[in-house]
Amino acid sequence: MALNEAADTATDPSHHASNQTAPLDPALDHARLDLVALLERFTAHAEGSINTPVKGLHLHRIVRCGGPSHGIQTPALGLIAQGSKRVMVGDELYVYDPMHYLVSSVDLPVRGQVTGATEEQPYLGLRLELEVADITALIRDENLPPPTHADASRGLYVNRLGTPMLDAVLRLLRLLDTPEDIPILAPLVKREILYRLLMNGQGARLRQIALQDSQTQRIAKAIVLLRENFDQPLRVESIARDVHMSVSSLHHHFKAVTAMSPMQYQKQLRLQEARRLMLIDMTDAATAAHRVGYESASQFSREYSRLFGAPPQRDSRRWRDSVALEAR
Repeated sequence: MALNEAADTATDPSHHASNQTAPLDPALDHARLDLVALLERFTAHAEGSINTPVKGLHLHRIVRCGGPSHGIQTPALGLIAQGSKRVMVGDELYVYDPMHYLVSSVDLPVRGQVTGATEEQPYLGLRLELEVADITALIRDENLPPPTHADASRGLYVNRLGTPMLDAVLRLLRLLDTPEDIPILAPLVKREILYRLLMNGQGARLRQIALQDSQTQRIAKAIVLLRENFDQPLRVESIARDVHMSVSSLHHHFKAVTAMSPMQYQKQLRLQEARRLMLIDMTDAATAAHRVGYESASQFSREYSRLFGAPPQRDSRRWRDSVALEAR
């Protein structure tokens, strides 16, 4: 699973794809089989995340279910052709499958895990990055139906997949067979997909990220400030002032969008970056902790263990052992 892709249980059943039932649409099922066939062909002899000539479109093929993967879920549409996936945001669990898609509208620290993947029947899916500029351009179109009112709400949701959406996704994928068509046709198909997202189910949430001075857009700006300065002492008052909110309003709406407080969000950023430094850059735990802003080594070790399930040195050693084992 890619680091930037995406256990407690969620109390809200709307997070669970398995709880959203509807009669099976034969046309949708046929289109899903087409999606499986296309992804099988485009990801043959590959594993993991695969970039494509279509900007922002990534394909996924996973043949074994590993442990949870931590990363930053950026604004994107996630769609599964085969298998299922669990995504954890704060203490909330989201589960989706071939009959549902996942949308994220802001950068969120997540823990994700693919389930049900085997050599014979691999997990197959795709991720299409969503650009705020494209959303803004679309909602300015006078022909777009007006939105329903929506307060700041969770920046991640699962919605039931429909045939119009899947048809558009299939057309985007088929462009990989005719790369000369991609520069002209891909932007048009991506705009249609974005339109379907805005008009389907909880699409009002996605609009909020592009609406000038909406609470969600202000929280998105606060997230940018946190990500740019995650290794510095947290100054909530300064962030609130920069995004034109009161401290209490920032806390309230930040929790509504991200399922965590600004301090919890910063902690996740720090710990994920520290882990990347240790696992990828081979930095020792003490140096990694200092570089991400921790002053107390014991506090770093406690919080690291709580998030990743093992102290820094043991986690690093376990990861290197697993890499060495796979390389044999």
